[in-house]
Amino acid sequence: MTPSAEPLTLLSRSLDQTGALVASVTDDQLTRPTPCPAWTVAELVDHLVDGLGRSTQRAGGGTPTAGGSGPGAGRGRAEAFSDGSAALLGVWGRAGDLTGTIELPGMGEVPARFPVDQQMTEFAVHAWDLAKALGRPVTLDPEVGEAALTWARGALRPEFRGEGDGSAAIGPEVTASPDAPVYDRLAAFFGRDPGQWS
Repeated sequence: MTPSAEPLTLLSRSLDQTGALVASVTDDQLTRPTPCPAWTVAELVDHLVDGLGRSTQRAGGGTPTAGGSGPGAGRGRAEAFSDGSAALLGVWGRAGDLTGTIELPGMGEVPARFPVDQQMTEFAVHAWDLAKALGRPVTLDPEVGEAALTWARGALRPEFRGEGDGSAAIGPEVTASPDAPVYDRLAAFFGRDPGQWS
């Protein structure tokens, strides 16, 4: 990872590209399927907005509340995502030093930046999901993609994966060519099949 790619910079860039896609969603696209088998575009975006709130609670040392139903249709989603991104980055910005280690339940001792990298990775994967669902070219930040894939390869344990039946957001890894674009490799690592969404 390059010196310029510090965790909050990567998270901010991941949120920015996902937010741009969220803002581009039109009403007629809300019912489209996504690479997340259980979710339409509307449900994926609502998951992202809700995830921002839960991530912000977690970053502030709190216990996330149960997921909500999202802000509803139209511009509300884009505004909620933008506001939620700013809130999350604000909390992390006040968190102080991210160079040490912390203890996480079920994970043990991990780098202090681990939750930031986890959030950056989640939004990077879902940016690919949303771009594919909307039929957009995947012109996403390659440094974010590489950082997300590096983090995931070190952190994603087999027990975190579902059975591949569409019931879990992370399925069994799909084989991808080493020469494939980084976001296709990232998506494949998380159980998506880029060939089905080309």
